[in-house]
Amino acid sequence: MLDMTETLRLIDERVKALDTTDAAVSFEATGSKDTIRNWRRAVREGRKAGANTGKLQAIGKVLGIDLAFATRSVVPLVGYVGAGATAHFYASADSPDEWVDAPDGATANTVAVQIRGDSLGALFDQWIVYYDEIRAPVTPDLIGRLCVVGLLDDQVLVKRIRRAKTPGFYHLESNTQETIFDVEIAWAARVKSMVPR
Repeated sequence: MLDMTETLRLIDERVKALDTTDAAVSFEATGSKDTIRNWRRAVREGRKAGANTGKLQAIGKVLGIDLAFATRSVVPLVGYVGAGATAHFYASADSPDEWVDAPDGATANTVAVQIRGDSLGALFDQWIVYYDEIRAPVTPDLIGRLCVVGLLDDQVLVKRIRRAKTPGFYHLESNTQETIFDVEIAWAARVKSMVPR
């Protein structure tokens, strides 16, 4: 699936950075001044932009960027999460180095993390988890749901959230590890989907 909105955003950034114009880039890359203009018009009108891989690659070459990933819808892989009750990893979302295919229903806020650990079962080690609606504090609709959970000590885990007796504290459940009792949650986001990697 071609994500022309993101492609045009990247083109905009580079055209401005290089102090050039869409027409100049289009002409140098494709021999027509109208290539990028036609893509913009199609997107505005809700039509298929008609951008083929050859034209994307040619324009990317002129701009000095790789537009190959834009031929499919992608989201940033923002880090790794621990699924185990004792082993954990930390989020590294400052600047994503890697992109993964977007799930159905992805939004502009959808991101992905990769599971490392086996508390969801050995089968889920290395799976990709997608989420997009971060809640801080935890909202009632997340109780009983599988979520990506950020703790106050920067641990990021994939767990099912349960209420604890103490207000503001929660229990975190998994399939094969013991429940983590009475923890404060800095933020949580419901798992949108999961796929093997």
